[in-house]
Amino acid sequence: MTKMQELQLLLVLAALVLLSFLSPATSCTEQEKSSLLQFLRELSPDSSSNLSRSWQSGTSCCTWEGIACGSNGTVTELSLPSMALEGPISVSIANLTGLRRLDLSYNSLSGELPPELISSASVAFLDVSFNRLNGELQESSPSLPHHPLQVLNISHNFFAGEFPSTIWEKSDLVAINASHNTFSGALPSSFCISSPSFAVLDLSYNLFSGSIPAEIGKCSSLRVLKASNNEINGSLPDELFDASMLEHLSFLKNGLEGELDGQLKRLEELHLDYNRMSGELPSALGNCTNLKIINLKYNNFRGELLKLSPRIGNLKSLLFLSLSNNSFVNIANVIHALKNSRKINTLIIGTNFKGETMPEDIATTDGFQSLQVLSIPSCSLSGKIPLWLSKLSKLEVLDLSKNQLTGSLPDWIHGLNFLYFIDISNNKLTGDLPTAIMLMPMLQSDKVATQLDPRAFEQPVYARPSLTYGKNNALPAMLNLANNELTGAISSEVGRLKSLTLLNLSFNSLSGQIPQQLFDLTNLQVVDLSNNHLSGSIPPGLNNLHFLTTFDASNNDLEGWIPAGVQSSYPYDFSGNPKLCDPTLTRTCDSAEAPPVSTLTGEETTPKTVFAIAFGAFFCLGVVYDQAVLSRFFG
Repeated sequence: MTKMQELQLLLVLAALVLLSFLSPATSCTEQEKSSLLQFLRELSPDSSSNLSRSWQSGTSCCTWEGIACGSNGTVTELSLPSMALEGPISVSIANLTGLRRLDLSYNSLSGELPPELISSASVAFLDVSFNRLNGELQESSPSLPHHPLQVLNISHNFFAGEFPSTIWEKSDLVAINASHNTFSGALPSSFCISSPSFAVLDLSYNLFSGSIPAEIGKCSSLRVLKASNNEINGSLPDELFDASMLEHLSFLKNGLEGELDGQLKRLEELHLDYNRMSGELPSALGNCTNLKIINLKYNNFRGELLKLSPRIGNLKSLLFLSLSNNSFVNIANVIHALKNSRKINTLIIGTNFKGETMPEDIATTDGFQSLQVLSIPSCSLSGKIPLWLSKLSKLEVLDLSKNQLTGSLPDWIHGLNFLYFIDISNNKLTGDLPTAIMLMPMLQSDKVATQLDPRAFEQPVYARPSLTYGKNNALPAMLNLANNELTGAISSEVGRLKSLTLLNLSFNSLSGQIPQQLFDLTNLQVVDLSNNHLSGSIPPGLNNLHFLTTFDASNNDLEGWIPAGVQSSYPYDFSGNPKLCDPTLTRTCDSAEAPPVSTLTGEETTPKTVFAIAFGAFFCLGVVYDQAVLSRFFG
């Protein structure tokens, strides 16, 4: 069990301990019943109708849905998550003097959170996350000598203003999640003054500004610190590294500057991407042997990784490393150092190593044996596609785009049994398009069975124009060889690639006809064959591709009729083919008759066919994947 799992278990056990002394009861006080019914009355009647059937005034409230009582009949728990409740949270709940646990999460509750609940003399667990609550957090009883509150989850609401600090100075807090709100002002720092067990703080996705307070370093039990997607600036204070129990540190998408220093030997996840941090990586990073995820992309780090962190190969637990969009040098040393990290499954190091040579002589007998994602785009690397890639038996995603790689596509690529996402566009590859690439096992399967670590895809991951894809946190089955110098014909074997979603062979020197088998790939959403030397007619069956959102065959040497029922405008582009003709255009084929409607699919067009085409177009409208949506993973 990992430290994070232990922490999660600790929080669950803490909540259970609060209720461990309780047993079912059959009665409650009239005052408690009155308070609960008042809460019900203030809710929207339409949203609380189901609850009203259970909450009957003539019965004991201890038997009502969502209510638990202690052995003496005192109401100790009110738990109504995911009940579609609407309306305000009544202050009458604060009259439940024995209430220990309050869970109203995943509803549509609105208005302010009654301050009497935050400063309650009894509530230890308070969860109102995923609602529509707003206003500022306030404390109603500053004179209360002690607050029993241990867990507070107010995430995914519309709270605003400064985050209060005086409340927490007299509490037993263990965890706070205030993420996804609009809190502003300085980061709070007083959590640990009277709560030495404080372990989890998540303030992500707010409007906090200013610097990271040094006082956070006094939180000796702090394990999770998240403040991503804010407006925090300055540097990481030295005192922060005094919080030696930290396991998860996340300040991505802020304005942090300065250098990364210090060491946290228990650290498992480090997220500092999308900042302005600079300098070399500290050698102490190699001492953080528990690190599983390092994400430092989009910063100003520089230098040679091994001269900075010579012991980075010691990170035996490392699963995910992203250093893209920095100014690192010496890619050969990086690959050599990391190849012994047997657990690493994701390596993203593009937009570095400008003008260097792709490493070729790497022994990988035991190296990279778990690697699933390899991304090295936009480095202007010279050389050839290296042979050591053929040993990456678990590889699923390969991005070598925007380099200066030469030579031909190797035949061994079809031996990578799990590879389904291939982007080697914008290079200088030559030779014929090999048949071997049409024999890739994963692209031939009806469905891509990806084994990628889901933690790698917490954010949208890739970007290409016009790409459409209907699943979140996933990559499409893709073959992108655009902007190379490839020659020869597109083999009819392309019809084997059943799972293919995107095919881009544009800006090459391909010749011959468009194979009929291409239109058997019914999962295709984007096809780009533009700017080649393709000739002949467009084969029938284009409208078999019901999920198609882009088909670009412009600037070739195609001739004959554009198939009936296929538009000569978006999503189709046939421009730059002077021998093509269409009854809707000024160009007509004088020597040939227009094709029959049956050319659409090879069958007679029926209402059923028309419906299928319309349904496909409608479906595509719901799955458009914006270019910006797909860019933040590889950088």
